[in-house]
Amino acid sequence: MLRTCHADDLSKRVTPKSGRLFRTLRVCGAMRAGLFIALIAAAWLGGQVQDSVAQTRPSASPSEPEKASARKESAPRKETRRIADPYTVGFVTGTPQCTEFTIAQDIATTIATGQETGPHGEVALRVVPIVGNGGTRNVLDVLTLAGADVAIAPVVLVNRLREAKTFGDISDKLAYIAPLYIEEFHLLARPEIANLTDLAGKRVNLGEDGSAGAVLGREVLNRLGVKISESNLGPDAALEGMRKGDISAALLISGKPVSFLALVGQLDGIHFLPIPYSRELLQQDYLPSTLRHEDYPNIIGADASVDTIAIKSALFAYNWPTRTERFRLLELFVQTLFTRFPEFRGDAHHPKWREVNLAGLLPGWRRFRPAEQWLQQQSDGEAALRGAFGRFLESQPTANSSDREELFREFLRWRERNPGR
Repeated sequence: MLRTCHADDLSKRVTPKSGRLFRTLRVCGAMRAGLFIALIAAAWLGGQVQDSVAQTRPSASPSEPEKASARKESAPRKETRRIADPYTVGFVTGTPQCTEFTIAQDIATTIATGQETGPHGEVALRVVPIVGNGGTRNVLDVLTLAGADVAIAPVVLVNRLREAKTFGDISDKLAYIAPLYIEEFHLLARPEIANLTDLAGKRVNLGEDGSAGAVLGREVLNRLGVKISESNLGPDAALEGMRKGDISAALLISGKPVSFLALVGQLDGIHFLPIPYSRELLQQDYLPSTLRHEDYPNIIGADASVDTIAIKSALFAYNWPTRTERFRLLELFVQTLFTRFPEFRGDAHHPKWREVNLAGLLPGWRRFRPAEQWLQQQSDGEAALRGAFGRFLESQPTANSSDREELFREFLRWRERNPGR
């Protein structure tokens, strides 16, 4: 039977020779006790860390292997969280220097007027521009962000993304509201650059990575056989680089006139470089266009012009499921925009509005259903109006049948200028 004793009793029984041994044993005992406590603490801390990791790591379905969380999805998912302001449409556009941003501002400010407000100044519909890059980022934002509903984007670029399935199958996720206007290629060059061939091996800025300029500008120059050293800066940085001589040319794709380019003057020696339209190389996706003195009087001389190319743009929307809050909000946006469309053709807004035909078609894409329904109702209404107008003319013996169409068009223009009459 083992006998227990206190340390004081044990210390009285040891001899001087064994004193050192006792002290050694006492130290070892303390070390063993400390080690035991440390092991308990480590086990407790390990459990806490494990619990913390379990809370932050995304959980996998019991039917999925543990490594499934590392698998990337082939297509991005749309956020569906509730928006702080359920009456706000998110409008993805280009950089603030581009015409697309101006168009979005036109829509936002015009729609903000003429609405009844609630007791705290709230309105039924607001449009908030969201700065994008005018290219792939615009499309990705509409496909993923909960607050992004519509975007201006180049048609050829969206077609490429759909064909390549860059973001998966987007045929049912995107719909178009209406075709818009054409966007011109603005290729600015330093004084020593006279034509495209002079750019061979030179540093040329095509815009931020993923922008329409970076994607389509690279494609066009490759088709035309011009090999450059590509730079991807924003408009302000690119212009400053040209002035310093670090960049030989800079491309900006946007609808003319671009207000940002009004800051560029002839004193800088910077000029527009012609981009010849090759029917064989560019006909399928690009259009011929021209930059004129009235577009950029500070860059192009009087009675002068510069040949360039252009692409079509359109207003795309996320195809929200019917009977959802966002679908109903987007329906209200379409009805308001289309109803007040004649206001945008006035001199107070950007000239590109005059190129827009709301009823225009976008081959290969489905129109957002509320937009299609609104246009159909207008078409039915115009048919009835035309019939009534025809009967009116028949009752007028002095009316000239050859002038009938022009009179009717004038009548419609009068109705646009005098809505509600």
